[in-house]
Amino acid sequence: MTGNRSILDHVFDHEAAQPDLVWMTQPLGGGRVRDITWGEGLGEARRMATHLRGFGLAPGARIAMLAKNSAHFILAELAIWMAGGTTVAIFPTESAENIRFVLDHCEASLLFVGKLDAWDRQRAGVPDGLPCIALPLSPATGMPNWDEIVAANAPIAGRPQRAADDLAMLLYTSGSTGQPKGVMQTFGSVTRATEGIVSDPDGDDDESLEKRVLSYLPLSHCYERAWVECASLLSGRGHLYFTESLATFADDLKRARPTHFISVPRLWTKFQQGVFASLPATQLDALLDNPVMREPVSRKVLAGLGLDQVRRAGSGSAPLPAELLTWYRRLGLDLREGYAMTEDFAYSHHSTPNATAPGHVGIPFPDVQMRLDDDGEILIKSPGRMAGYYKRPDLDAEAFTADGFFRTGDLGEHNPDGLLRLTGRKKELFKTAKGKYVAPAPIENLLNEHPMVELALVSGVGQRAPFALLVLDENLRPRLADAAVRAEVESALAALLTRVNEAVPAWERLDRLVVAREPWSIENGCLTPTMKIKRSRIEATVAPHLNAWYGAPGPVLWA
Repeated sequence: MTGNRSILDHVFDHEAAQPDLVWMTQPLGGGRVRDITWGEGLGEARRMATHLRGFGLAPGARIAMLAKNSAHFILAELAIWMAGGTTVAIFPTESAENIRFVLDHCEASLLFVGKLDAWDRQRAGVPDGLPCIALPLSPATGMPNWDEIVAANAPIAGRPQRAADDLAMLLYTSGSTGQPKGVMQTFGSVTRATEGIVSDPDGDDDESLEKRVLSYLPLSHCYERAWVECASLLSGRGHLYFTESLATFADDLKRARPTHFISVPRLWTKFQQGVFASLPATQLDALLDNPVMREPVSRKVLAGLGLDQVRRAGSGSAPLPAELLTWYRRLGLDLREGYAMTEDFAYSHHSTPNATAPGHVGIPFPDVQMRLDDDGEILIKSPGRMAGYYKRPDLDAEAFTADGFFRTGDLGEHNPDGLLRLTGRKKELFKTAKGKYVAPAPIENLLNEHPMVELALVSGVGQRAPFALLVLDENLRPRLADAAVRAEVESALAALLTRVNEAVPAWERLDRLVVAREPWSIENGCLTPTMKIKRSRIEATVAPHLNAWYGAPGPVLWA
């Protein structure tokens, strides 16, 4: 931290300096919104902090939140911090089983329940007797609610302080590789990482210009928490907007007209596929090749996506196909890819105007150290370094080198300009029957570049050759009942298989492509809340079908 100042000190400064500045805009339904100023927001958070202190909780008590993004998610976090607690945010799509696991594992003393789509099936995960508070916009819960509590309490006074080594939050990973782990981040690590994010000289073009941000990726995930919430708390810049629902996303995006926008690869792909649904890729390419049409067409496409005001766009959480990045840049969107983890509070690598290339995640931030281990594993030492895994000292011992570098589990390499390229995950490497290791991620990226493909998974442990399981574009799936369309798709996928196999070593060539029977989703357990594939879950589901698939003729199969 800068001196002894924590992120809370910055918040108190903004409260005093700009109490009447609109900070957040929250949709209320039916087109109605509420603007919340710094003074109003901190006033509510201070009153809730008084209420929380009345429980007599121990310092650092874990207070959980089960809620979709909203202004009151952020205000609840501030209240928890001012009251001396530690925040534990649970993904709002989690099952009752996983909710119960997190609440039990962290020994939660209280739970905030906010906006949710599946409370009826999730409520069973809340232990009997756990005190609960309903945030505004929550489903009907019968719990004491935020507005009543705020009205009944006086605001906590002064500038409540937290030490640098106090635990600010437990971030439970999204569970793509098994049971979620609780990553411990302190006020020191959160503040130092966020200071780096907001002071990035390549992060904003002009501080005098208005900054608008739409918060829609889960705030329970480190990426959104660091780069949207905490960046706003520390800098005092930026008007935060929120979404009402998936159905209103396009309208919410156009209301915000964001100047800064971050997303994950799957959503960047879906945005592109939405464009292609109304303007075929070949036709758009022809228009962009025309010097006269390029600029007006690009503006129209970006305006249709609600991204025409974006000055800076970012992608993280998983590798972005190089061709997809190039496509957005051709439209004039300054899309840059970065790389970080929950364990370093999303503060590791970034792309800059002078250090960027499709397929690469850039260079370390100035105060981040990085090296490659002998086997190519990426090792990181970041100011955002976690304090450890909660109740898992065994994992802590495995996670760090003797000199304090975090073992990311990711494999990488540098290009001649020093830019980092991710080449896969150590634990995802698998052997075929030929005894050769296959790295699935680079092959999946090649497949994901095709406009017909929404998601891909490469597998084939112990088989004669790897195969790929594909989920097709959601706009294409309803048309597959038409035999002619299906035949056209099959021909295009066979051509894709040939192109991919020409681009990879002989031992990584795919035996066949298999089109998944149903799309993968968070709800069916095949995607994490941040839309990364749950590899082991999908592989276990398809395992009974492998012999039949490998015995069937043809390069493309329909599961």
